[in-house]
Amino acid sequence: MKRKMLAEFGCLPTAIGSMPHTNPEEAYSLVMKYFPAIPSWPQLPRRSSKERMYIQFSEGFPGVVLTGDKIHIKRQANFDSELEQIYLDSEQDNFARYNISSEYAAGFHAFLAEGKGRETVKGQITGPITFGLSVTDESGLPILYDDTLAEVLAKFLRLKASWQENALRQISSDTIIFVDEPHLVSLGSVFTPIPEKKVTILLEEVFKGIKGLKGVHCCGNTDWPLILNTTTDILSFDAYNYASSLSAYPNEVKSFLVRGSAIAWGIVPNDEEALAKESVSSLYDRLGEAMACFTRDGISFKQIIEQGLLTPSCGLAGLSLEAASRALELSAALSDRLRRKYSV
Repeated sequence: MKRKMLAEFGCLPTAIGSMPHTNPEEAYSLVMKYFPAIPSWPQLPRRSSKERMYIQFSEGFPGVVLTGDKIHIKRQANFDSELEQIYLDSEQDNFARYNISSEYAAGFHAFLAEGKGRETVKGQITGPITFGLSVTDESGLPILYDDTLAEVLAKFLRLKASWQENALRQISSDTIIFVDEPHLVSLGSVFTPIPEKKVTILLEEVFKGIKGLKGVHCCGNTDWPLILNTTTDILSFDAYNYASSLSAYPNEVKSFLVRGSAIAWGIVPNDEEALAKESVSSLYDRLGEAMACFTRDGISFKQIIEQGLLTPSCGLAGLSLEAASRALELSAALSDRLRRKYSV
């Protein structure tokens, strides 16, 4: 999908990442069935705890200790020299050693094996804020609050993103990498104080490792202007539950779109009860209402459609296999309806 600017998305559908399957080929086939234009490799946390989002990209980080589905960092022999190596590798863009093995991402390797010939492919990686708040040091403190570890972590994830993107480019020259940051909902909380400048610096460090299109995904309410003012190309958000929170910043959204960026509208719920109540028509109306908030502030509806993607509201690992399939089917059908109506 060669494009001069992001506007050419035209509300094509893609996935956020996680699926409820344990068989990577089954998950891959389902993604390809519904999202052939922009398939995303499936993360499979039910297959293994090593595929949980903050563990999946920890492979190779110094001092990692896994205990079930928990992870912490232990300062062991050669710990400091290993940190220094990450600094050196990031400076020289040496990402070869920062691979993601099939043990940690079976869906990724199934995707690489079967996905050749695709015009555009999407990948994802856990962001530095979410990773940094989920992983603790020996004292039990999240490593995000250790300035040295937080800085090294961002460089490590930058190298992981580079390795992933390079691998994806073996099957497609056009890549999209989402930096998944659900913990950005903590911004402004007195319980998890995070300076805004630190968030921006860490995100931008990861972005440096992505040569293609880069996005930020947050499935809750957050400081949207902070994210919109980064160099991200795509803002991915839960439009089913939080469209009104983004609409509070029309000027920032307008500037974001003017520079050629895109919004991924997560309009298909990933809650099984809510999903059962929805149809293509009901989601079409709900999305129209969400988008209309921005058209009142000088953004054309056509521009919003052209510079949009459609996705489920978040990952689908918490659903049944049948419900996950329905979420993908609704996303694809809604995209088809929008694209037909607006001739994109």
